[in-house]
Amino acid sequence: MKKEIVLAGGCFWGMEKYLSLIPGVFSTEVGYANGRTKNPTYEKVCKDNTGFTESVRVVYDADVLPLPFLVSLYFEVIDPTSLNRQGGDVGTQYRTGIYYHDDADRETVARSLAGLQQTIKQKIQIELLPLRNFYAAEAYHQKYLDKNPSGYCHIGPAAFDRARKAVCVPKSE
Repeated sequence: MKKEIVLAGGCFWGMEKYLSLIPGVFSTEVGYANGRTKNPTYEKVCKDNTGFTESVRVVYDADVLPLPFLVSLYFEVIDPTSLNRQGGDVGTQYRTGIYYHDDADRETVARSLAGLQQTIKQKIQIELLPLRNFYAAEAYHQKYLDKNPSGYCHIGPAAFDRARKAVCVPKSE
């Protein structure tokens, strides 16, 4: 079953690369989510307090990649306790967030967040909100690390390797 979710985890170049490597992901697209203006540009998002976050639209096969597993993989490459910062990137556009289309996904992600919070002493800073809007980023941002393999990325190569090998093993009954 084809599903979609939008994930924000700092600079979208590395997050897009990481998510695109996970088996069961059909496609990824970098863009700007949940802001206050129309047709944002990278420059405006970085400078004009538009409210957007750099994010990745993920279209995936829920039969191969259940949402709780996808979210657990996302958790592996972010600092869930960091507010408006991931790696060396600082600003509200680098906040973490999970933006959903339907309420069933909200409930699923809320359970995952609650489970994560039980394992961490600090307060989790990941937004969980309905997707209000999403604008695709400029063409040069799409698949950026594929086009620029030595480009900046706050996610390390080992994480990319783990993403390629990630497989959800169903729980036995």
